[in-house]
Amino acid sequence: MKLPFFLASRFVAGETLETSLPVVDDLNQDGLHVALDKLGEHVQNRSEAIAARDAYIDLVRTMAERDDHGQRNRISIKLSMMGQLIDEDFCEENLRRLLEVAAEHDLFVRLDMEGSDLTQSTLDLFEAVYPDFPNHVGPVLQAMLKRTDRDVDRMCELGVSVRLCKGAYAEPTSLAYQDMSQIRERYLDYTERLLQHTDDSGIATHDDELIEATKSFVDRRGIDRDDFEFQMLYGLRRTTQREMAADGYNMLVYVPYGTEWFPYFSRRLREKKENVWFVLRSLFQG
Repeated sequence: MKLPFFLASRFVAGETLETSLPVVDDLNQDGLHVALDKLGEHVQNRSEAIAARDAYIDLVRTMAERDDHGQRNRISIKLSMMGQLIDEDFCEENLRRLLEVAAEHDLFVRLDMEGSDLTQSTLDLFEAVYPDFPNHVGPVLQAMLKRTDRDVDRMCELGVSVRLCKGAYAEPTSLAYQDMSQIRERYLDYTERLLQHTDDSGIATHDDELIEATKSFVDRRGIDRDDFEFQMLYGLRRTTQREMAADGYNMLVYVPYGTEWFPYFSRRLREKKENVWFVLRSLFQG
């Protein structure tokens, strides 16, 4: 049974690009940057992967042609949409074609990180294209993964823009920290290293403890607020997003759209019990 979209509409801007663009406009007008993401993952068919690549290219062109109200908009993509699970060389070809168009329009492409089974492949593909597109591509790292310590070192060595998040995928204890206090400790350590050694990295969290610790570190080290940004998800902490932008911090909102919203929606429900209550309330509202 296909679930009605209104269940996910708190977290997903729309099922089409056209219905999602007004959300982008509203966020930009409120002083927020946007990363727009066409939802989907784990494509197994070459023609579908090429279609996803072309959809991403159209998205780049659409975003480049629109008034961004002075904000730094970009797109976020999943490599598994463009053939990563079929053949990495094929995926790299598709990624290069997308980045060629993104560079032409000076629009940044963030490579989303998926489950740990794709982490190494994603970083390998990133490193393959990064020398040719150093200003237009960057990866996501997940603080909960035990390997991230050395991945942060590598990204600091390159000086590349990273989106740092806690991680939303269920992972085994052999690969990932499970205790939230330990994840927070790792997250803050990685944040401090990235802020000192990379430009324009994104501190992606809704956690007040981490947000305040980041603000304090930036102030102590004299790091310019324009050299990094905070990032949050569409539909979560909307008032806080605007307050932080008004306080002079760069705030980016990750805005997903598309018909393949159920996996993303499910991960949001697993993350916080408050999200579950929001959906349940919606079921009983007229």
